[in-house]
Formats: sequence, C-alpha cells, structure tokens
Amino acid sequence: MSINQSKHINHLFFMGLALAQAQRNLGDTKENPSVGCVITKNNSVISVGCTGINGRPHAEQNAINLSRANLKNSELYVTLEPCSHHGKTPPCTNSIIKNRIKKVYFSIKDPDFVSHNKCKTLLRGKKISVNEGVDENALNLFYRSYIKSKKSFLPFVTSKMAVSKDFFTVNKKSQWITNKFSRARVHLMRSNHDCIMTSSQTIINDNSKLTCRIDGLKSKSPSRILLDNKLKISLNSKIIKEAKNYRTIVFYNKLKLLKNLKVEIYKAPLDENNNLDLTHVLIKSKKLGFYRIFLEAGKKLTLNFLHNNLVDDLKLFISNKKLEKNGMYNIKKNFKIFLINKKRINEKVNLFGEKLITYKIN
Repeated sequence: MSINQSKHINHLFFMGLALAQAQRNLGDTKENPSVGCVITKNNSVISVGCTGINGRPHAEQNAINLSRANLKNSELYVTLEPCSHHGKTPPCTNSIIKNRIKKVYFSIKDPDFVSHNKCKTLLRGKKISVNEGVDENALNLFYRSYIKSKKSFLPFVTSKMAVSKDFFTVNKKSQWITNKFSRARVHLMRSNHDCIMTSSQTIINDNSKLTCRIDGLKSKSPSRILLDNKLKISLNSKIIKEAKNYRTIVFYNKLKLLKNLKVEIYKAPLDENNNLDLTHVLIKSKKLGFYRIFLEAGKKLTLNFLHNNLVDDLKLFISNKKLEKNGMYNIKKNFKIFLINKKRINEKVNLFGEKLITYKIN
C-alpha cells in the first residue's frame, strides 16, 4: 500500500467517526444541520463534538471546547463546510484560526448561501490547509434532508410501512405484522426525526402513542402531527392525553373543540378529493419548525403522499410470514406503480428473518 493510499484510508476513517457524531443528534437540531467533528493530532483522536440540541453550539465549537490537548498543528475533520458568517453565534472559522489548527477536512459544501464555498479562501488566507470532498457520497446521502430544506418550501418526508410477506398492511388477528426487532428499529427511526405524522384513522385503529419507548431514546420522542379532517379523534386517545408531554398538532378542516388539552390546531384546505391538502400541511409544518417528518400511516394516507410526490424515502419493513386470509389492505399492486426505477437499498440490519428495504423516491 502506498503512502497516499494509507493517508486516504485514514481520512475516510476519521470522517466516518465524524459522521457517527453527526448521527447522534439527527432530528434534534431544528433548522440547523446535524454536524459531526473529530480533531486529531499525530494521527490520534484528541476530541470529538456534534451539533448541540436545537442547533447550537456547532460541532466544531463543541469539539474545540471539549479538547484537553493543545490544538496547535492539529487536524480537524467535519462533515459539513465550517460556517464563516456571524449569525446567532460567531463563525466556526474564527475558532479554527484562533486555536491554530493546521488542517481542515470537510466533506460537502454548505448549501446555505451565507456559508457556501467561503471557508476555503478565509482559512487558506491564514495558511490553514483546507481539503474538501472526503467521503462526499456518504455525506450527500446523509444531508439530503438539510439540502432539501435550503431548496424547497417542503420538509423531508420519510414514509414507513410494515407489510406481511404477501404485502398485507393489516393483520386481522394481531396489532402487529412485524417482529419486535423491526418494531424497535422503528423507534430508532422516530428518534432521528423532529416530527411524526399520521392520520386520525390510524390512531382510532391502533390508539398509538407514537413515542420512542426503547432504552436510551425515551427522551428523544419527537412531536406528533395528526391529520384529522373532521376532528374525529377521541379525547381519550393516548396521543391526546399525552399532549402535555409531547408537542401535538392537529390539522383539520371542520371545527370541533379539543378543550384545554394543550393541542395545537390549524385549519387546512381540502384538495380535489375532499382530503386535507397535504402540500399545504407540509409547508405549514416546516414553518412550525419541522424539517424531518416521519410518516407512520395506513394504506390510504401513505398512497396519497406518494401520489402527490411528497415522499422522499420509503422505509418498507417486510415480515417473513404470510397473512393470507388474515390479511387486509394489500399494497403490492399500488407500490409497483410508485417504485418503478426507484433506487432500492437492502439495509444491512439484523431483524431476525425480516427485511428492511429503503426506496429513494425523490
């Protein structure tokens, strides 16, 4: 192996560590991207950091503040181009310069115009080496939701569905279709989004809490958005009763009071099929501060989202068991229409016989 190849592998390794840091607070950084940072010296990690809850402090500042070593002549790896503008906090480039960091490696340029492609000139002017593009394919994939947030009025939507081996979405004899390992994976996915969206019919059918209920993630339960055209939701449902603990929003068209249960309600127009206008709902949801939406709904609402081209990722959990006569609402034919020529990824996770397939829709 040549010296150049060895250095390239080291850069990928350290950027991989930075990506792992960025994944820690994904879904908890509001309008800011979730960034990871690793600082090395003499080829050893001396500090790490990630973007703080609600978007501040930035990852670079956290890594610098947490370091107990002298940062002079160190190397900094960060998943996204360091900010170079004065916003609510000073630019990270100032801290990099002040601490005499020698080299900076970042993966992709910040799509936000206030920082886009500006740090190189600034840092190189201070004789700091700057290299971009380290593992950019992986980071472009990771930042799809942030990139979309800078280019669109719409939030990033990940739709999740669980189906039997013969593609039924409802089990007549059980609340569950998939096993406990697949269901735990869903709780992890919830924690990486700032909001879960569903329909009133899903809540009426399942009385779901829509929270994260596995160890280590209980404090990361996202807000809940309920689409309830005629406000049919029961005031005794779990999602309404727990509105005081988790921000809960209802989009409706016909009014019915939800009393003093700390539920936010917003009127939404109807589309041509007399359903809530989903584009309006998503635009309003982004204005309310939701950038990564996890759609957990039944066949009707999920297909409505797909039909309106509002889904970015589809996460499909497939059981290893057939339901046959015990199954309802088969979606195999419907999905074939939407999934033609879409990129398919078989996720490498152990679900003990079940599958998780991700389709990149947009």
